[in-house]
Amino acid sequence: MAQMHNNLSPAEGIWSLRRLPDMDEAQFSQWRTLLEHRTGITLSTERRSFLETNLGIRMREIGCSSYQAYYEKIVSGPDAIREWSTLVDRLTVQETRFFRDPDAFRLVSDYVLTRPREPLKKRPLEAWSVGCSTGEEPYTLAMVLNECMSQLALQPLFGVTGSDISKPVIDKARNGQFNPRKLLGMDEGMKSRYFRPAERNTVEIVNSIRDRVCFTRLNVLDLDKAPMHGMNIIFCQNLLIYFRRWRRREIVKRLAERLAPGGLLVLGQGELTDWQPPGLQRVPSEHVLAWIKRQTDEE
Repeated sequence: MAQMHNNLSPAEGIWSLRRLPDMDEAQFSQWRTLLEHRTGITLSTERRSFLETNLGIRMREIGCSSYQAYYEKIVSGPDAIREWSTLVDRLTVQETRFFRDPDAFRLVSDYVLTRPREPLKKRPLEAWSVGCSTGEEPYTLAMVLNECMSQLALQPLFGVTGSDISKPVIDKARNGQFNPRKLLGMDEGMKSRYFRPAERNTVEIVNSIRDRVCFTRLNVLDLDKAPMHGMNIIFCQNLLIYFRRWRRREIVKRLAERLAPGGLLVLGQGELTDWQPPGLQRVPSEHVLAWIKRQTDEE
C-alpha cells in the first residue's frame, strides 16, 4: 500500500491514508454540544480520543477531510438526517451479552414469582428493556419470564419490548442470531431450551421466545412521546452513565410514569446516587439498584 501511495502524484494522493489533525478544544466543544443536545449523551474531556477515532473512521469512509466540513454535513447537508443516524450508531453501540447482570435478573425472577397469581392468569406481564442494544437484554428478560411462568405452572402470558436509539442494532436484535460467545457463563439448560444452531456458526433464539419480544427505535430524550404505559418491569442498565445527573433524574421520572402500580424499575449500580425518585420505593438489595412503584402514587 505504501509503494502504491508513493507512486501517486500529490494531486492523486489518497487522502484517507493521511492522519487527521488532532481535534482542538473548540471543535471538541462543538461536537460535544451537538451530541448532548440531540441525544442527551455527555462526553467527558477524557473521551475526546474516542470521539476523534469514531469521527475519523466515518470521515474516511465518505471522503471528508476536516471535522468542520463533517460537522456542517451533519447539521445542514442534503443527507444530514441519514448521516447523523449513521454516526450515532457508531458512537452508542455497546458490547453486551446474555445474563450480563445475573443479580438483576434474579431480582426480576423473585419479583414475578412472589406476585399474586390471579393477575398473572388474566393479564400479560409487560417488560421493557431501555437501551437494549443488539437484543441480548430483552431476550434474557423473556427467558426469565418464561422460566417463571413454567415454575408457576401458568400460561406464558408476557411480552417484552426492546428500545434503542440505533436502527442497525435494532435490526440485528430482530434478526435474533448471535455469536456463541454472547452465551458465555449462561446455564447449559437455558442454552439448550432457548437457542438452536444457525448459519455461519451462530446460534439463534427459538421462536417461542422471539415471538414474545418486539423492538422499536426510541431516543430516551423523547420518553414523553413513548407509547409504553402500564409496564410491569422496566430494565434500564448501563445507559444512564452517559448522561448528566439532572438528565438521569428526568429520564428516571419519565420511566416511573410508565410503570404500572407495583411495577419494578431496575437500573445499573451507581447510575443514580443520593436521590429518591418520587412515587417509588427502593428494593432492599446490596447488589441491584431497583425500585417498586407504590400502589398509591404519592407524587
